[in-house]
Amino acid sequence: MNAEPSAPTAEWTLDEAATLTAGADLWSTPALPGRGVPPVRMVDGPMGVASPHIDERDVSLLMPCGTALAASWDTDLARRVGEVLAGECHRRGVQALLGPNLNLPRSPLAGRAFETYSEDPFLTGAIGAAWISGLQAHGVSAVAKHVVGNDSETQRHTMNSVMDGRTLREVYLRPFEMAAGAGVWAMMMAYNRCNGVTCSEQAHVMGILRGDFGWDGVLMSDWFGTHDGARSLNAGLDLEMPGPPRQMGPRVAELVAQGQVPGERVAEAARRVAGWARQVDRSPGRVEVEAHAVLTEAAAAGFVLLRNEGAVLPLRADRSLAVIGPNASVPCYQGATFARIALAEDVPTPLEALRRQFAEVTYEVGVPPEYRLPPLPALPITADGGERGLTVEYVPDTDPGGSPSFSEVRRTSTLVWFSDMPGGLSTQRPGTVRARTRLRPERSGVYRLFYGGTGDVTFLVDGVERGRRPSPVVSGDVMGHLLRGESDYVDLELTAGEEVRLEFVMTFGPARAQGLWYGARPPGVPDLLSRAEEVAARSEQVVLVVGETADSGVESRDRTTTRLPGAQLELIRRVCAANPRTVVVVNAAHAVDTSWAAQAAAVLHVWFPGQGFGAALAEVLAGLREPGGRLPVTFARQEADYPAFDLTPDAQGDLHYGEGVLIGSRSFAARGITPAFSLGHGLGYAEFEYGEVTMQPQPDGEVLVVVQVANTSGRAGKEVVQVYLEQPEFEGVPAHPELAAFAATVVPAGETRAVTLTIPTRAFRRWSEAGGRWATPPGTRTVKVGRSLGDIRWTGPLTL
Repeated sequence: MNAEPSAPTAEWTLDEAATLTAGADLWSTPALPGRGVPPVRMVDGPMGVASPHIDERDVSLLMPCGTALAASWDTDLARRVGEVLAGECHRRGVQALLGPNLNLPRSPLAGRAFETYSEDPFLTGAIGAAWISGLQAHGVSAVAKHVVGNDSETQRHTMNSVMDGRTLREVYLRPFEMAAGAGVWAMMMAYNRCNGVTCSEQAHVMGILRGDFGWDGVLMSDWFGTHDGARSLNAGLDLEMPGPPRQMGPRVAELVAQGQVPGERVAEAARRVAGWARQVDRSPGRVEVEAHAVLTEAAAAGFVLLRNEGAVLPLRADRSLAVIGPNASVPCYQGATFARIALAEDVPTPLEALRRQFAEVTYEVGVPPEYRLPPLPALPITADGGERGLTVEYVPDTDPGGSPSFSEVRRTSTLVWFSDMPGGLSTQRPGTVRARTRLRPERSGVYRLFYGGTGDVTFLVDGVERGRRPSPVVSGDVMGHLLRGESDYVDLELTAGEEVRLEFVMTFGPARAQGLWYGARPPGVPDLLSRAEEVAARSEQVVLVVGETADSGVESRDRTTTRLPGAQLELIRRVCAANPRTVVVVNAAHAVDTSWAAQAAAVLHVWFPGQGFGAALAEVLAGLREPGGRLPVTFARQEADYPAFDLTPDAQGDLHYGEGVLIGSRSFAARGITPAFSLGHGLGYAEFEYGEVTMQPQPDGEVLVVVQVANTSGRAGKEVVQVYLEQPEFEGVPAHPELAAFAATVVPAGETRAVTLTIPTRAFRRWSEAGGRWATPPGTRTVKVGRSLGDIRWTGPLTL
């Protein structure tokens, strides 16, 4: 069809407009050269520029995770991290990055919590908006995700997030409202349903974005998240991703001809996609940011010092140090999503950085890391040509012994392909992948060897079949299946120094994606715990680094507990008993159980801090940097205290947001429950006193709060001043405090700074379910100023 659509512009034919409503391929929008519309190349984020091919050789800079960045409570820093990302995008020829993730970790079990910022919608929105501004200032588009209620991973493609209108508007849409206010160029709709409607067809939510927020950017689906082109377009979706088109794109012209979609709606979607393509910057210009310095600063700025009894920190760098724990040598930099960043091999581990910083370092692992799929490349393996890794061959048919059309060497335990594969193979056609390597064990004993994939997988040792895993039934959530990585295993007795040949062969049928994975757990080493105890007992300074593995936080799977692994808890108990001055560093990116914390002299929570982890940790422990973080989430004393915990939908697929607007800290306060560590808690190396506080109402309804902050210590330090507004009871929701303003500031030793904060007018409004509108209840509010919600230094009334 070449008929012009009935539209407010004559720029497009209907066929051209329809073309622009769906991706051209996995990562790009279509181009219309004759209309001056170039493609937009996207990649996954937000912790860096992810490899579009999920290839460990495609190296990029790795940022702190969302929770770590929010723990800085520093919008200027978030903006600069966005600038670093913009530079990486320009280097990689990328125009749009899928991020930030503005969902909320309403439960500490959320599998993807590390990508999100905070339980508090205002803190999430402020940090996210700053990140967006830094990225887009250099012509790279942010794509804020996932609208809305994608706050957990269990059954994420089918689950229904059930919440009332007040909760939707005041909590879960608030960060997206702030992103819209920051001028984000694109947003992504979520996989799940919200109040019974698939998010890619959620006209009510999209109407709030367009109408209430006045936002006119591009709305796209999550990958393979569009199920009905007509319903999605009519709801307000502009772009189906990825391509080639399935529900939208060229077939939209037929939907218009059939009267299912108005031509004006198609023209509007095309206008937005074309405008976006013309808006992004394709120039190879460099972004003048000292990337590595920013990443080290950002890592340290998010470290939260939960406890520091007897001022055990900072340590003395001119004295010896005992380092213990699995995460010192095998740190967790990021979680397991398809946005996983390939990290450069020369990034120093915490152990390596500590060895450079301290006079003498002794190391004991204590307990091994607890991987779900222990990485085979961590062992001494050799590919065919003598290079470290595995030889991977691609055979364009299902003959396991067939001739390969391509081979390569890989250094990963998980091979993933979308659509196109090397050697001319396609995930959509049958084929075979073979991965083989030679393992020369360093220790004798029983090795557990894992194997799995999206097809029929056969595992061979020295040419003899030792295991077979038939192809699983892959659901619509093929990405979830890939990331869950269910495996079978074989236990084999191997002898140190005696080489064995391992081969993993997978034949597969057509699917959106394919994956092959394998792993190896070596035999345990005796006396690890007792060796750790001994070195702790005889050492003056002890740092114990525990936490998660890279496959602990997983896209498509939620956690079952907030507790650290049992072996690590036993390690903490025994090491702290041997040396009560032990400093425990927790490398986990969510709220964890800290019932063990009193055993340690100091506890430092570092999240997933990105590639600056090692350098930042060494400098913070040595006192060269401040541990600048404050908690962006509440840590409960016991799991039953969390207002939302279990993330399993009911038999109908519904997940009820029963806590309503009382998310996280709000609920603890409303119920009178004291947490282990409050929202905003975090210690530094400097000491502060709060002086006079004044409030100055402004004509536009905002309120300026000016706080005198004095540094009473002998060193400069960072202080995060926090303002909480006690919201009155409204329509059955009890009174509770909400974060209304915050500011991070560095105060020199012995000096006083006047810190000015602004409570926005929006903080006083409530959504009335009864009236179906925003309302500002009259009366007096209580304003609280402090170092955290649990450490309030000043309280005063404010009458509206």
